[in-house]
Amino acid sequence: MLDGWRVGACRGIASFMPAMPPARRNLRLMYVPQGFEAIDAGTTAALQESVAELHVVEAARMGEAAAALRPDAVVVLNGLHVFPADHLQQVAAIRSLGIPTAIWFVDDPYCTDDTVAIAPHYDIVFTAERTCVSLYQSIGCPLVHHLPVAVHPLLYQPMPVPEKYRTDVCFIGNAFLNRVQIIDAIAPVLKGKKVYIGGLSWRRLARFEELRPFIHEGWTEVPETVKYYNGAKIVINLHRTPEAHKDNRNSRNLPAESVNPRTFEMAACGAFQLTDRRAELPVHFRVDDPGEASPEIATFFSPEELAFKIEYYLRHDEERNRIAVRGFRRTLRDHTFARRIGGMLDVLEAFLASRNG
Repeated sequence: MLDGWRVGACRGIASFMPAMPPARRNLRLMYVPQGFEAIDAGTTAALQESVAELHVVEAARMGEAAAALRPDAVVVLNGLHVFPADHLQQVAAIRSLGIPTAIWFVDDPYCTDDTVAIAPHYDIVFTAERTCVSLYQSIGCPLVHHLPVAVHPLLYQPMPVPEKYRTDVCFIGNAFLNRVQIIDAIAPVLKGKKVYIGGLSWRRLARFEELRPFIHEGWTEVPETVKYYNGAKIVINLHRTPEAHKDNRNSRNLPAESVNPRTFEMAACGAFQLTDRRAELPVHFRVDDPGEASPEIATFFSPEELAFKIEYYLRHDEERNRIAVRGFRRTLRDHTFARRIGGMLDVLEAFLASRNG
C-alpha cells in the first residue's frame, strides 16, 4: 500500500511538472556517442529538442561525416572504449575545417591516464568530475567546464512492478573492490532478507557462498534495472573507488567528489537509495544530516552506518517513501539531461560567438 502511495505521489508530481521543451537554438550539431545506453539516449534526446539540426554519427566515421555535413560544432561523448585508433587524427581533420569540437568526459577520474592524452585536442572540455577541471587546465586546455551527469526520465521513471522484482535491498553494479569490501561487511545484515545483487565479478566476495542466493551474475539491461529499482525498499548506491589499481586508469590518484549517474537514475525512479557520501552530493540533494527536516536522499559514511540505516529504514516505511518522493521531485526539476545540455549549449554558443566576433 505504501509503495502504491510512492508511485502515485511521484506520478502526481510529474503531472504538475510537465517537461517543457527548451528553447530551440539555431545550431547545426553533430553528436558522436560513446555506447552508454542511458547517457547516449538522454544526451541525444536533449540535443534533438534543443537545436535546429542534429546528426548522430558513429565514432569510426566522425571525420568524413563532419566534412560532408559541415556542422556548426561537433560534440563527442567520452572519446574512449569504442573510439577508433585514429580518433585524434579525425578530430584534427575536423578542426582543420574550422569546425569547433567539444568533448564530455563522463568516466572521470577513473580513466584520466587516457583522457589527458585526448583533452588537448578539443576546443572545449566538459568533465563530469569537478576535481578534473584543474587537471585539464594544467595540461593546457583553455576552456574546461564541470558538467555533472544526469538522467533521462523517459528511461528511468516510477512504476508498479510484479512481485518478482520486489526486494528489501537491491544493488546493481559491477564488483569493484571497494564495493566487494562493503557488501562483505554488511553480509550479516542481509541475512534473512530478500536481496538482489546484480552485476559482474561478484565471485570476488570473500563471503560469496553465503551471499550466492542473492547474486545474479551478468549485465542487467536498463528496463530490468528500472523494475528492480522500483521494486526495492532500499537501493544501495556504491560509488566506484577512484584509487589507482587494476579497475582504474587513474595513476595520479585524483579524488572523486562528483556523483555517479545511478544517483540520479535511482531518484528518477522514485526509489529510496542509500548512497555513500560524495563531497558534491549536497550540491544536488538535501542529505539526511541531523537536523535536516526534509531530506531528499539518505547517505552513509561507513559499512557500519550502512548496516544501521538498512535496518532503520526497513522499519520506517513512511519516512523512507517520503525521502524517495522528495528526491524524485528534485531530480525531475534539476537533474535531467535537458537541464545539463542547456548548460553545455550556453558554453558552446558563447564560444561560437567569440570566434565569429
